[in-house]
Amino acid sequence: MQINIKTTRLELTAAIRDYCQLKMDMAAKYLGDTQVINCDVELEKTVGGQHKGEIFRSEVNLEIPHKLLRVEKTEKDLYKAIDKVKDDLEMMIKKHKEKGLDKKRGK
Repeated sequence: MQINIKTTRLELTAAIRDYCQLKMDMAAKYLGDTQVINCDVELEKTVGGQHKGEIFRSEVNLEIPHKLLRVEKTEKDLYKAIDKVKDDLEMMIKKHKEKGLDKKRGK
């Protein structure tokens, strides 16, 4: 799956790009034969309040036919934020596929 990565206030290194690609490929296996139209990943480093320090935000917009799946998470660690987005995206994909199966079954 081809993904577009955008970063804000953060340098996109090869390690971060490879990690995002790996996690999105792991989530894409749940799609099965569903075609992915577009996959955008946005990573951002923000500064929290006085005592919070740096906070990382990860957002994924996965466009499939007739649906846009969007997940956003914030964490103190960039890799944790990417992991949480992947986990929530997997749940959304499973839920979307179950809805389609239920419609076919007539429930």
